[in-house]
Amino acid sequence: MGAIGLQTWTDGERRETQRARLRAMAADVLAGNTFYKEKLGAAGVTRPEQLVAGWDALPFTTKTELSADQAAHAPWGRNLTYPLERYVRMHQTSGTTGRPLRILDTAESWAWWAGIWADLIYGAAGVTAADRVYFAFSFGPFIGFWSAFAGAERLGALCISGAAQSTPERLQSIVASGATVLLSTPTYALRLAEVAREETVDLERSALRVSIHAGEPGASIPATRERIESGLGVVAFDHTGATEIGPTGFSCEARDGVHLVEREFIAEVLDPASGEVAEDGEGELVLTNLGRWGWPVIRYRTGDRVRLERGRCACGRTWAKLAGGIVARADDMVIVRGVNVFPSAIESIVRGLDGVAEYRVEAYEERGMVELRVIVEPLPGIAGGIRDGVAEALHRSLGIRCAVDLAEPGALPRFELKAKRFVRVEAKRP
Repeated sequence: MGAIGLQTWTDGERRETQRARLRAMAADVLAGNTFYKEKLGAAGVTRPEQLVAGWDALPFTTKTELSADQAAHAPWGRNLTYPLERYVRMHQTSGTTGRPLRILDTAESWAWWAGIWADLIYGAAGVTAADRVYFAFSFGPFIGFWSAFAGAERLGALCISGAAQSTPERLQSIVASGATVLLSTPTYALRLAEVAREETVDLERSALRVSIHAGEPGASIPATRERIESGLGVVAFDHTGATEIGPTGFSCEARDGVHLVEREFIAEVLDPASGEVAEDGEGELVLTNLGRWGWPVIRYRTGDRVRLERGRCACGRTWAKLAGGIVARADDMVIVRGVNVFPSAIESIVRGLDGVAEYRVEAYEERGMVELRVIVEPLPGIAGGIRDGVAEALHRSLGIRCAVDLAEPGALPRFELKAKRFVRVEAKRP
């Protein structure tokens, strides 16, 4: 895949590069960004060198805070470093964790997004200008696959949009166009494989060879990744990012986690219990973007639960790795009879079982305790005995008993963007 350059830097080189870029960004931000001038000024920071020197004492930024600012200063909020006329694109967050944020990018910021995709995310997956990249998305206001499209254009690959197409139409387009790379959520990749079986489309004999996934942790969950790869005939890679932050990470050929793009982001881990911040360990991921000067985030609490590790990867990179990808949203973890349970752990178990087409998890309270109900949709023709197998696998792996119910084939929803399989309900449903 060629040289990976700064991706093999030392800790000293990392800190030096990040500090230099932070100083450069801070000069523009402190001069023109009303939101951060006020926020950082309250912490005694008015000059770029103070931002770097007093880093550990800087306040965090939260999505709730940005949303409140945007509501108070509609429609864009005050987190804009330059005059409005300088911005060329508007996207918004998905709204799965609250009120959607409207986020603007300058031409320079958009080139930054596209460059990370072209040089790093596609590069790590072995995608080149010779590839034909199919985007299985509707291309609404969510930024993720607009930026992926821009990155593929910059790379010189042929870009094929799947917008406004049904799943069968997308399958036909993938085959007819000779697409070699698929971009989708993990959930939708499984949906494509499911419909391909129903329509007798043999994707394993198509030109597809690589898939890149984002929006959910599935591509870093071995059982889910194996289903994607066997169903589509591809090698699947994970990607992390967020509309309000940028394209933050990618999986390499080792595919045992996600490398953070430390050339463009400062990564920290916050222990929610102690409030302590470290450069590695388990906790909530905190990120600062260094190349998106027009809409910056400084010490942004992502809400993502991770295990951040440092050291040299088998691929040769020394950029920090999120082991196993993003474990869960910090607020999605539930404690069931003293056991911490993450949605990704349930997915790993259920996706590893034969005969499961789709599933849903409901968390509810009973007699003052949190309980889980797992609803499983079997593949057509699978006998009802799968219920006992799912219950036993959950008990064996998690150490707790969960109620398991069966759904009729096709009854559970399918998702194109972020799946909503883990829900909290008031009580166990009959």
